[in-house]
Amino acid sequence: METDQIMSAIFLTAVLVLILPGFLSSNNKTKQFMKNLSIWAIIVLIIIVIIYFIKQ
Repeated sequence: METDQIMSAIFLTAVLVLILPGFLSSNNKTKQFMKNLSIWAIIVLIIIVIIYFIKQ
């Protein structure tokens, strides 16, 4: 892996560690948790697709 990929992975892991406790505590109901998780999954997929098309 290149250095920029390693730094990106470290940065994303740090953001996840910072955001995850608040995300879990605010989503105590299963239905609300699944809704929010699906929204985040869509956002991440959109970002991945954009990055994929920019690099080509």
